[in-house]
Amino acid sequence: MTDKKLPEYVSVENALSSSGLAVSSAELHGLLVGMLSGGLNIDDQSWKPALFDYTNDGMGWPDGALQVATAIFDFSVQELTENDLVLTLLLPSDEVPLIELGDAVSDWVTHFLSGLGLAGLSLNECSKELKESLTDLEEIARLGIDEDDDLEEQATLLVQVIEHIKACVLVVHTELGARPKPEVSKTIH
Repeated sequence: MTDKKLPEYVSVENALSSSGLAVSSAELHGLLVGMLSGGLNIDDQSWKPALFDYTNDGMGWPDGALQVATAIFDFSVQELTENDLVLTLLLPSDEVPLIELGDAVSDWVTHFLSGLGLAGLSLNECSKELKESLTDLEEIARLGIDEDDDLEEQATLLVQVIEHIKACVLVVHTELGARPKPEVSKTIH
């Protein structure tokens, strides 16, 4: 793995809000990972117009916010196209209230599903496993934290849900996600 890093949640939030964009860090990351997992071409810049259309009525983003989005995109491409089967979700730290973390998880999943749509996902020839993963993600997107229930138990369950989200996303990406084009050797023998 190269040295690309996923920007910190708070710094992404600050860049997005200072640019006047009505999208959170979790929503942005979920959207980009959804587009990548849906087969978006990773070898061009086609993700930017789709992002602008979805988040800003087709208007471009200010440079600072676009640099953050590009860093998230590049990290996500690297993470999804390597063979480590690892996925990092851009979510607030465990120090935020559980309800806020639960909302961010729901937002991430909702925007992941939207990203699949932006990438042109067609369920016609999808495997049973992929359809089950999408059904699970749709159900997770509707989940919330109940203030009246045992918050410690819900925190434990949320950790398990986050791990299940990662597994579902990897199933989707494995089946539909774009891969980098192999480099062509220019050596002539």
